[in-house]
Amino acid sequence: MLSVRAPQLGLNLIEVMISLAVLSILIGLGAPGFVEWLQNQQIRAAAEATLNGLQVARGEAVRRNTPVRFALVSDLSSSCVLSSDSLTTPVSVSWVVSLADPTGACDAPTDSGQPVPPPGRILQKRTSAEGSPNAQATSMFVPSPPAPPVPQAASTVTFAALGNVIANADGTPSINKIDMTNTKIGPAARRPLRLVINAGGSVRMCDPSLAVSDTRGCPAFP
Repeated sequence: MLSVRAPQLGLNLIEVMISLAVLSILIGLGAPGFVEWLQNQQIRAAAEATLNGLQVARGEAVRRNTPVRFALVSDLSSSCVLSSDSLTTPVSVSWVVSLADPTGACDAPTDSGQPVPPPGRILQKRTSAEGSPNAQATSMFVPSPPAPPVPQAASTVTFAALGNVIANADGTPSINKIDMTNTKIGPAARRPLRLVINAGGSVRMCDPSLAVSDTRGCPAFP
């Protein structure tokens, strides 16, 4: 005998509407947290990219046996200028690794041994639009103790052939601290990061919100 199957019942209109209402509430509750997470990821992306740029500059200095500079710049156009003229207003996280001053030449091709070197002798560069358009940086030089810890705005750090930090050719202060932030999210939800460059040239990324004793926290200086 043929068996009779019970009819398959689906959702009625009321059940579908209730499900959609519940889903909308859950999305509404989770969306702000997700947006904050995305904005904090921009801080991390900018910090990691800047850390990579600093390491590239140091590595190129050692490889080429010549000073190499890392500079935060306003953008990568032909009218670019060195950033960080202020400690109160964060700037773009665009940067350039070069053998000479990149001002006004950030759109030049990278130097790959051409007979006529391009302006600025740019070795590598990155625009803030690459994954971190809302991230911003405050770069500075903090005098080492026992000098008074009065930070000065800084835009450039130069690595020597031994990988250590040396004075910039233009006499400006050398970066030894970069604070990464994102003003698109409130201070309570913001998770800033910091890059610290010591005199020996090593670079470390840390979390300024953690205690100094925490391995992920930032050192007391700078």
